[in-house]
Amino acid sequence: MIGRILAVDYGGIRTGLAVSDPLGIIASPLAPIVSGDLQETVQSVVREVREREVRRVVVGMPYLPDGREGSAVQIVGIFIAALQPALPPGVELLTRDERHTTHEARALLRAGGYDRKRAKPLLDSVAAVVILREYLGEISRPPPPDPELDDE
Repeated sequence: MIGRILAVDYGGIRTGLAVSDPLGIIASPLAPIVSGDLQETVQSVVREVREREVRRVVVGMPYLPDGREGSAVQIVGIFIAALQPALPPGVELLTRDERHTTHEARALLRAGGYDRKRAKPLLDSVAAVVILREYLGEISRPPPPDPELDDE
């Protein structure tokens, strides 16, 4: 069992959250954190980690479309620097590229029948679900075969 994983789509005002089940199969959205205060957001994330017995936190990194780091990556870096020391001992903090998650989250909400106005409060947590689903997919894939170990 891999334990629960929490995905975070950090935003200056609204931070989306999603959590996995203990087996790492299902990604479910949580209510977003709505706060412009960095420390309040960090403490809310830590509270979720403790209450849900999370073992890993995956934070989305908003790289530019060409893969470069822009100002949003720096802002998320400040959040990560504040979050890391606040996490309980043994909780791993990872980052993942989130370049296309908001676009995919919008498409999922549209497909679910949500118009732009109804989708807005859900968008960040659905983006966190996308981040978490991608991460769960990565860790559930078997590693590629090692050509040096191939007997053929």
